[in-house]
Amino acid sequence: MNALDEIRGDAELRRLFGCFPTGVTALCAMDQGNPLGMTASAFVAISITPPLVSVCIRHGSATWRQLRLRPRIGISFLGSSHGAPARQLAQSTGDRFLGLDYQATPEGALFLRNATAWLKCSVEQEIAAGDHDIILFRLHRAAIADDVAPLVFHSSSFHTLAPLVSVSGG
Repeated sequence: MNALDEIRGDAELRRLFGCFPTGVTALCAMDQGNPLGMTASAFVAISITPPLVSVCIRHGSATWRQLRLRPRIGISFLGSSHGAPARQLAQSTGDRFLGLDYQATPEGALFLRNATAWLKCSVEQEIAAGDHDIILFRLHRAAIADDVAPLVFHSSSFHTLAPLVSVSGG
């Protein structure tokens, strides 16, 4: 694809969207004593007052149909050590939480350890948008881990960030 070429087909559009690096989140909660969760990379901070964030989730997600009913959902911003857990949580079969280190709140929000940040949220609104839904969350509590580097999704694979080396001109 060259500059300003017309997009032809879903594969080219998916490749185009993959050119924009994003952070990776895990949306998780306890459901009748069992952990339930999924990954999402389309996270956006929406509003400071009131505190609102959003993610986009594909229509028909069976996991989302269960998660959306939970009173509190934990959003973990995945850290650089979470490449394998991110893939595991994205699976459609098997035990997504096998071997994962997590903590749940009394309200049922579930957080992965070693994340860069944790948000305890509730579903505020769901907005249909093409083949996805935009899920608007109200943020109730949050915590930050300053010493954890983020996991980044770019061109269909996971990466970590490294600071640019400053070159002085003197």
